[in-house]
Amino acid sequence: MVLLATWLANIQSQFILCFIQDDRWKRYILKGLGNTIKMAVFAVIIGIIIGIIVAIVRSTHDKTADTAHKGFGRAILNIVNGICHVYLTIVRGTPVIVQIMIYYYLIFASSNNGVLVGIIAFGINSGAYVAEIFRAGIMSIDQGQFEAGRSLGFNYVQTMRHIIVPQAFKNVLPALGNEFIVLLKETSVAGYVAVMDLTKGAYIIVGRTYTAFMPLIGAALIYLVIVMFLEWLFHKLERRLRNDER
Repeated sequence: MVLLATWLANIQSQFILCFIQDDRWKRYILKGLGNTIKMAVFAVIIGIIIGIIVAIVRSTHDKTADTAHKGFGRAILNIVNGICHVYLTIVRGTPVIVQIMIYYYLIFASSNNGVLVGIIAFGINSGAYVAEIFRAGIMSIDQGQFEAGRSLGFNYVQTMRHIIVPQAFKNVLPALGNEFIVLLKETSVAGYVAVMDLTKGAYIIVGRTYTAFMPLIGAALIYLVIVMFLEWLFHKLERRLRNDER
């Protein structure tokens, strides 16, 4: 009992030192958590927009590679598809930490808004992975769905918008949820370019207090709670979409 009481007193003193004293929970943890959520949410929006566009271009090229007639439209599609392929190769072939350093120290070197740079960097990075997720979803849709859209008088863009993409979204929702969770955890590298995220906030507290246990465990628990909430949310959304199909 004495050892337990001593251990609890030590934990309490560490908690007060790391979080309560000097309002460190507000200055570092709360502020860092806010920036983490901002970067993750806005980056995933950018990633979905880029991913859908790239996926449509890539899947259109793949589906019409053997049947399309040569001409100006086909040449444009080949060029855009080549650009998309280069984008996917570069983004997926280099570490995200190197990419965010390039954006922060080279491309946006004059910017003082590290959170905005992080949003752009993580959004473009996520777009490459979302593109392949959506492309797999589009390619999994039966060709008869395209023909059904054409029979209703839709052109290719309208068929994609109203028939193919909604079905593909339902099919790839679990993979998209996983990508959002991965992106949330990837934002922890933003501290390398002096962005105050949750991990950086915990690290600063370690430097101020010379106590590593409480700040790092606290940050890990916060990430864990957010991930568990997202998993529950995506599971509910997936189940609702599945029930709507019945």
